[in-house]
Amino acid sequence: MTVIGFHNSHEQVHPADLLAASQHAEQVGFTAAMCSDHLTPWNPRQGESGFAWSWLGAALATTGLPFGAVNAPGQRYHPVIVAQAIATLGAMFPGRFWVALGSGEAMNEHVTGHVWPDKSLRDARLRECIDVIRALLAGEEVSHDGLVVVDRARIWTLPEQQPALIAPAVTARTAGRHADWADGLVTINQPHDVLRDVIASYRDAGGQGSLTIQVHVSWDPDEDRALEIAHDQWRSNVFPPPLCWDLDTTTAFDQASEYVRPEDVTKAVRVSSDLGQHAAWLNEYVDLGFDQVYIHHVGKEQTAFLDAFGEKVLPQLDVTRPAPAVSVRPLRPQQEPQPAVLK
Repeated sequence: MTVIGFHNSHEQVHPADLLAASQHAEQVGFTAAMCSDHLTPWNPRQGESGFAWSWLGAALATTGLPFGAVNAPGQRYHPVIVAQAIATLGAMFPGRFWVALGSGEAMNEHVTGHVWPDKSLRDARLRECIDVIRALLAGEEVSHDGLVVVDRARIWTLPEQQPALIAPAVTARTAGRHADWADGLVTINQPHDVLRDVIASYRDAGGQGSLTIQVHVSWDPDEDRALEIAHDQWRSNVFPPPLCWDLDTTTAFDQASEYVRPEDVTKAVRVSSDLGQHAAWLNEYVDLGFDQVYIHHVGKEQTAFLDAFGEKVLPQLDVTRPAPAVSVRPLRPQQEPQPAVLK
C-alpha cells in the first residue's frame, strides 16, 4: 500500500488557488500533500511566489491531510526560525507535518547579499543547521558558532513528538551523506537505475524511515496540449546539478532554457493524455520501493488534473494514508533545558 500525495507548487499557482486545490485533492482521494518553498519562480510564465509557511497553517487547518515542505536553512532562513516554525506546526497538528531540509539553490538564497557557497560548504552548513534544529526541537537552549551562529536560543512551544526531518537527495552521493541524520528520504523522478542507486546508497549508509518520491507529470485530454503545458511551464527545470543550484535569477533560467525542445522536457516530466499510462508509471515507482508518491502536475490549472486522477488513476493504485510524520530517531527525555553548545 502506498501514500499518493498532491504536490503544491508555490512558484506556479496563487496560494489561494493552491489552498482550494489541496482541499479538492483530499475530496478526490489523495491521502497526503506537500509543497515547495520558493521566493522566486523558475521562469516568468510560472509567475508566483507564495510564502509556504503562512500557507501551511491554512492548509493544515482546512484539510485533514498531512503536509510536507521543502526548506533550505542556513542563508535565507536562520535555523532557529525554521525550528520555531516546525515546532509550531508540529504542536498544532501532531503527526501531520514533516520537512525536507536541503542545501538550497542560489535563485532563492542570493537575496541576502551573502556569497553563495560551493556545494561542500553548503552541505557542511546544512549539517550544522540540522544539529541546531534537532537540539531546539528537543527543548535545549542552543548556542553555536560556526557556519551559522546561534546565541542562547530556545523554543518554548514544542510538539509532543518531533516532526520528521527528511533528507532531499537527487544523487546517490547526497543520499548516502545525509543518511545518518534523516528520518527518511525524498527524491524526484529520474531513470530507474538512478533511483535504485539513490535508494541503495541511503539504506547502505544506515538511512532510516520512509522513501518518498515527487513525480512531475503533465496531463491533458489532448496529447499535444499535455506536451505544450510541460514545455511552457517546466522547460526551465530540466537542468541537472550544479547548473540548477547555481543559476541565480528567473531570467537566467529562462535564458538557459531558450533552446530546450518539447521532447527534451519528457526526460523530466511524465507527459501523456493516457490516464492508464500515468497509473502504470506511478506503479513503477511503487515497485521500486517508494512508500509515498507525490504527484506534481506541472500545469498552472489543477482542477481538471485532480478530477481525472481521482476518478481514473487513484483507483488503479493501492492507496493508503500515511503513518504519523514523526522522527524515527531516539530523543533524550525533555527536561529543564541545559545550555547546549554545539561545535
